[in-house]
Amino acid sequence: MTGKSPFEALSVETLAVRLGANEALCSHIGKDTSRWKVREVGDGNLNLVFIVEGATGAAVVKQALPYVRLVGDSWPLPLKRSFFEYHALTRQQARAPGSVPAIHHFDEGQALIIMEYLSPHIILRRALIEGRQLPNIARDIGLFMARTLFRGSDLHMATKDRKADLALFADNVELCDITENLVFSDPYFDAKMNRHTSPQLDRIVAELRADRDLKVEAQRLKHIFAANAETLLHGDLHSGSIMVTDTETRMIDPEFAFYGPVAFDVGMLLANFWMAFFSQRGHEQSGKRDAMRAYLLDVTVETWSVFRTEFAHLWRTERTGMLYQKSLFEDQGDRLGAEQALDHVLHQIWTDMLGFAGVEVHRRILGLAHNADFETIADEDLRATCETKALKFGRHIAVNRRQIHSIDEVNKLAALIEQEKRI
Repeated sequence: MTGKSPFEALSVETLAVRLGANEALCSHIGKDTSRWKVREVGDGNLNLVFIVEGATGAAVVKQALPYVRLVGDSWPLPLKRSFFEYHALTRQQARAPGSVPAIHHFDEGQALIIMEYLSPHIILRRALIEGRQLPNIARDIGLFMARTLFRGSDLHMATKDRKADLALFADNVELCDITENLVFSDPYFDAKMNRHTSPQLDRIVAELRADRDLKVEAQRLKHIFAANAETLLHGDLHSGSIMVTDTETRMIDPEFAFYGPVAFDVGMLLANFWMAFFSQRGHEQSGKRDAMRAYLLDVTVETWSVFRTEFAHLWRTERTGMLYQKSLFEDQGDRLGAEQALDHVLHQIWTDMLGFAGVEVHRRILGLAHNADFETIADEDLRATCETKALKFGRHIAVNRRQIHSIDEVNKLAALIEQEKRI
């Protein structure tokens, strides 16, 4: 549904007045607006997010702003990003049922989505900072990535449908531009909005920005990101875009959705587990976090394993698109050929995933948008020690990605760097 009124940002004071007659919202929380309780909880970089509680339930109202909230109106952004988020959520729900919040209402003109209130879920990043070892996240996230990335690609979709979807999401230009610059370019020179823990990181930052091999690799990855429209990506899949309980995992905030390389979502996600690993030393006020570090490395192993296994299963059972069609392989009795092709595809995802993970680590420490894993470490010297180790790790996996052959190799490297006394 498209609103007819000029865009106007909601507030805690105006929400009940403006949405009090919205049937979708009233049906979930009750019609008596005098009993509505409205809280603004948006702690992200872009949007307003309200929790609205009424007599019969609760819902979330999310509204885009015409600028980057983190920066202000000096950085304008189109409201249409809510359109892409809405369409991404509907596709993710279809391709991986139960993995995203249910949508109750969409108003394109007001750039707002009314959706399911997830409770008692909390943001995954917060849970990891608190030291919680959640038993299901690796399986849930691995399945989500495999199902959405496979089913949104030419491996599965009818060509006409995929090309129509590609055209729709190709208009998400401004948010792609944010990724293209903030992830792949800005961390590697003195960009205006960069920041880092200074002066503690000044030396390693200078080294990384003078590292020709790293800068070339970052640009090769940017080239892959921009040129390989393989599948519909979440586009911003990190531990702050996932809500969890001990038994449930839901992915949120896919407003960066667009068609790009399969490996991008996987790399960004795993990078956040590796950053959480390197940050643990900064969260040991209540005791050692050795068990948490081991847990986080185990999560990376299981996530990648579940992703590979499910992707391979879908390859064998749902490969109905124009790529690697069964008429060339299984229909001719050549299952081995199909498996050989699968190995090539998974190997390319693996190699590129490491590169994307490496640059994601760098941009979260050197760029504009940092993450709370490191930022909540109050002792700046200790924070810088954790960040330095993560930066070294990110550089290694980005530059040497073609020579790394297993997740165990990556985790042994992470453990080795974490144990270093001198940095």
